[in-house]
Amino acid sequence: METFIVFKVSYCTFAALMKDKIRDTATQLFLERGFKSITMDDIANEIGMSKKTIYNEYTNKTELVQDCMLNKFNELSAGIDIIIAMDKNAIEELYEIKKFVMAHLNDEKASPQFQLMKYYPKIYKNLRLMQFDKMQACVLSNVERGLEQELYRPNLNAEFVSRIYYSGMNSIKDQNLFPLQQFPIGQLMDSFLEYHLRGIVTPKGKKILNNIINSNQE
Repeated sequence: METFIVFKVSYCTFAALMKDKIRDTATQLFLERGFKSITMDDIANEIGMSKKTIYNEYTNKTELVQDCMLNKFNELSAGIDIIIAMDKNAIEELYEIKKFVMAHLNDEKASPQFQLMKYYPKIYKNLRLMQFDKMQACVLSNVERGLEQELYRPNLNAEFVSRIYYSGMNSIKDQNLFPLQQFPIGQLMDSFLEYHLRGIVTPKGKKILNNIINSNQE
């Protein structure tokens, strides 16, 4: 009986690790090369396993895409929460969040947001709702902190700022508006964040912002 329990636990652990490996590999491939072009065969070949093993864990590609995106969202949300808990000043906080998100999205080379919207609209819609709730809460909290630290202008409408920030962040991912060859995603994110902050900072906040920008250019 004891041997059976040990075997069962070991098998469950192995199965969980296998599913993590499939999900992590698929997520990386989706973000690098897009949701449409990557097949279950591509994922199996990348890992070095049979396609049948993947189908033991996921009924179809749609189910895999959904698990990958939900897991990535939760991973990013947890990381953002850790950064917020560091209690940095409001401007530094936004730059740290930007750096963290960029590192985890592989520079979004394949424009995954718009491929997800086209080929997996239901997943995209649910993810977009979660992203809006998370981003709005983060920006509202950031504005409140910036006001307390006298880094942001006291007459700000926090609700407006949070919604226009969310709208802008999604718009700059549209490669029809911002072609990747002309606007590399890293530079585009930096430009958008600077654009956002220069519209809301006080003279005190402007000094901190300029120091961060100058430091990043060194």
